[in-house]
Amino acid sequence: MSLYIRDPKVNELADEVMRQLGTKTKTEAVRLALENQLKREQRKPSLEEIAKKYQAQIAALGPNDPNFDEKAFLDEMWEY
Repeated sequence: MSLYIRDPKVNELADEVMRQLGTKTKTEAVRLALENQLKREQRKPSLEEIAKKYQAQIAALGPNDPNFDEKAFLDEMWEY
């Protein structure tokens, strides 16, 4: 099955990928490029993993005091 690319820019990009990867056909070049892109996407951490990382960093700051008066603290810090 051959690859038919109608868009001239996409065809140009496929040619460039073919040259850079040293493949014999555009089809092979496109397949490799798509596989590589999928691998890169799969290595990215999920939003859940990113959120857990930040939650752990926040938790490491110490306990949250529900009675802490931030306004009074800032007023005292700025000598109001």
